[in-house]
Formats: sequence, C-alpha cells, structure tokens
Amino acid sequence: MRLFAAVLPPREVARELAAEVDELRRLPGADGLRWTGRPGWHFTLAFYGEVADDVVAELSARLERAAARTAPFELAVRGGGQFGHGRALWVGASGDVPALRLLADRAEAAARKAGVPMGEHRRYKAHLTLARSRSDVDVRPYVSALEGFTSRTWTVGELALVRSDLPKSGVPGEQPRYEVVARWALGGAG
Repeated sequence: MRLFAAVLPPREVARELAAEVDELRRLPGADGLRWTGRPGWHFTLAFYGEVADDVVAELSARLERAAARTAPFELAVRGGGQFGHGRALWVGASGDVPALRLLADRAEAAARKAGVPMGEHRRYKAHLTLARSRSDVDVRPYVSALEGFTSRTWTVGELALVRSDLPKSGVPGEQPRYEVVARWALGGAG
C-alpha cells in the first residue's frame, strides 16, 4: 500500500485555512490550479511510497517508538511558498518547527530501519500543499496573499500513518483518497 507519515492539522485549523483558501480561489487565474481538498491537508513527514504488507507491522512498531520519544509541540499554519516555479503552492508552519523536523527525521529513520527504501535524504521543509499545476503558473499573488496568514496555534500530539489511494477513474480534478491507518500519541519519553 502507498503510505506516508504525517502531522494532521486539527479541525479548527483546517476551517481557518479553508476560509483563507476560499479567498485565494477568488484571485485571477485560480481556476488554472488544481486545489487540494481539505481531507488531503497534512504536513508530510516522510513519504514511503508502496510498502509491502509484510513490512507495515515493522514500520508501525518503529513509528510508534519514534512518537513515544518525541514530546508534544506547538505548531501553527503560517505564510506560503512555492515549489517548481509555480507547480505547487503551499502554506508553511511556525512554532516549534525544529521539533517537527526532528519528528520527520525520526519517521524517515523508522522506515529505513524497517527496510523501506527511502532514497537520498533531504532536509525537511515543513509545508502543506494547497494547489498544483501541470505547467508553470505565476503563484506569486497567492504567496503574497498568504504572507499575512497565521492559523491558531495547536499542540501536535500525534503522529499519523496515512494510506494514499491515487485516482483511477481518469476524471480530471479527481483527488487522491487518504485514510489514516494508525495514530500514535507523542510521548516525550526522550
């Protein structure tokens, strides 16, 4: 199954972000972007890709330990940016971003130790994808509009393992489906 580890914003934060996205979608050219749906909003910590069923139990056990060794921390959704010359528009994070980065490193290490091929290690960049484009789009007006956005702060208290099912219908605009398959409380034992 196609899996990734993530931090999920709580409902109240998702509502605040949804109101901001509604404003962004009123900007000229917004219909040229493929906007992600609320169910897909998350901070990916580590993307695992296709994971063999016989590896999931070991990966889960290692993620549980990583969560237990990580203290809960404060986070907010804040600001914005782009990847790939306008191919992805995202919002960032503020608060204890070093703790989020540490959790991402631990989620990646858990996968490596469980035997999940992870490729080259990259420094973690906290982001939640709002929209994508198949071609270069000038998303600077959207990034500028997001400069002043900061959600309420929440305490990140869990690590989630999420299954991603890509669309199969071929219908334009169809979104991937996400299902949380496991959650572990952050424990702060380390």
